[in-house]
Amino acid sequence: MSDFFARIAGRAPELAAGRRGGAEVGHADFMARARAWTALGRRTPASQVALYHEDSLEFAAALLGAWQSGKTVWLVADTLPASCAALANEVGDFWGQFPAGYRPAAPPGGESCPQTWQELAPDFPALVVYTSGSTGAPVPIRKQLSQLTGELDALEACFGARLGDAEVLATVSHQHIYGLLFRVLWPLAAGRAIHAERHEFPEPLAQALAARPCVLLASPAHLKRLPAHLDWRGAAAQLRAVFSSGGMLEAAASNHARTLLGQAPVEVYGSSETGGVAWRQRGEGTDEAWTPLPGVAWRSDADGQLEVHSVHAGPHGWQGLPDRVDDAGEGRFLLRGRADRIVKIEEKRVSLDAIEGALLATGLVREARVLACPGPEGGRQLLAAFVVPNGEGAALLAQEGKPAMNARLRSRLGDCIEAVALPRRWRYLDALPVNAQGKTTQAGLLALLEETPEDKLKARPRWPALRVLEQAPARMLLELTVPADLLYFDGHFSVAPVLPGVVQVDWAFHYGRRWFGLDAGIAGMAALKFQQMIRPEQPVRLELVHDAAKGSLNFRYFSEAGAHASGRILLGAVSTC
Repeated sequence: MSDFFARIAGRAPELAAGRRGGAEVGHADFMARARAWTALGRRTPASQVALYHEDSLEFAAALLGAWQSGKTVWLVADTLPASCAALANEVGDFWGQFPAGYRPAAPPGGESCPQTWQELAPDFPALVVYTSGSTGAPVPIRKQLSQLTGELDALEACFGARLGDAEVLATVSHQHIYGLLFRVLWPLAAGRAIHAERHEFPEPLAQALAARPCVLLASPAHLKRLPAHLDWRGAAAQLRAVFSSGGMLEAAASNHARTLLGQAPVEVYGSSETGGVAWRQRGEGTDEAWTPLPGVAWRSDADGQLEVHSVHAGPHGWQGLPDRVDDAGEGRFLLRGRADRIVKIEEKRVSLDAIEGALLATGLVREARVLACPGPEGGRQLLAAFVVPNGEGAALLAQEGKPAMNARLRSRLGDCIEAVALPRRWRYLDALPVNAQGKTTQAGLLALLEETPEDKLKARPRWPALRVLEQAPARMLLELTVPADLLYFDGHFSVAPVLPGVVQVDWAFHYGRRWFGLDAGIAGMAALKFQQMIRPEQPVRLELVHDAAKGSLNFRYFSEAGAHASGRILLGAVSTC
């Protein structure tokens, strides 16, 4: 799509660019915002800008404005302190919804400027995205404009006829390459309406899908958790296609989605470095082979690892991927597992090397090994950390015990590691075990996870893994992941552990006092509701709002499954008895 910008600029102004909150956003209004961002870019000296915005239409307008003003755009998946710090070393300006300390810029509403849209050179340095390399350090991946438009050509050639004029809904963010291409750039180039919001929860998702012809962009984590009790018949009638990427979709999850949505998801395989590589759509059979996207050539190297060549993979010839591959005939291939130390935890790409490096950087650890292992009773994969403390760490472990050490390390990791990727099992050792050849083996480490009666008597964690998502003077948004061995699960209940309501209130009050500096006790409760249970390892979000005028702390627990609990804590004097 060498005429990418001309396609967008030439679209009739009365057509729909997308929807926001269910209301149509016209192409004329969208273009006005793009011109406003262009005006901002033209008065911004920096050539490198970071962009983060949760609204897909505003993000798209900002992206176009940046490119039309000659900027290279840097994207990160979140605004965690470590992510922002990495960007600060590379960019001259922050655009959108970054923390206030980075002085994020955005044009005011109503601002615009006359503009003749120009096509940019194919080698224009359009984009930089971050990924984790085999060394564990985040690696910036640079994309020329021709790589992005080349992939749009491949997607439209492969799936365009199937999609037609369907609107684009997503459960995934546009801040990484899959969401960026499928949720923003491809719809812009093809003239399909974009939904501004991310449809995180199943109930409104089912309603939105049933409204009109549409396409759903999802991840395996969302598809395998679609609740069967909801009525998906309207969605099944309107869906033109369901796409899944960001991780491998298990066969059971594919069948589950097909049963509810009326069609199997189209799985797309690729990477940040290479872009899209291949696709498959599994039906009732057992065919696991992948078909290359148009324009993609593949081969296996001497070690049986995949190499690909395409316009969107870049101008540097064949690129290798850390996946083992077999020839399936007829130009297709089978994937046989990863060959590096990058693992997928809930579809998040996690570097074991990066976590080990982060542990060593805490100042409490002398040696560390992190491995992926099955969860309890063969459940979903989780991470186990094997830690040799240094002097300071050993002193903390001796004085305050394993729960305090766990909490300290989790807290230190929280600034650079997402909550879902934090280790769930911990073993503290005097030295890493070695075999007769002096090697520390995976089998030797995993054997240390076998629980003993002594382990069961030790103190258990009392707090969740924590990640700060948003922070303002009177509002906080946190992500909590409750460890499976939480002390408070005892007795609630043996068949299916759930988090007691009193603990949810206690956590809300604890974090509210911590972040808002409240010097108060609990004088009472109001509007307390418990709608859904919170289970082990289930990521939930906790929103805290301090209303100083009313002397209250409002809290709300919610997740992809919907609302879990909410209430208002009435603040009063601290009790002295």
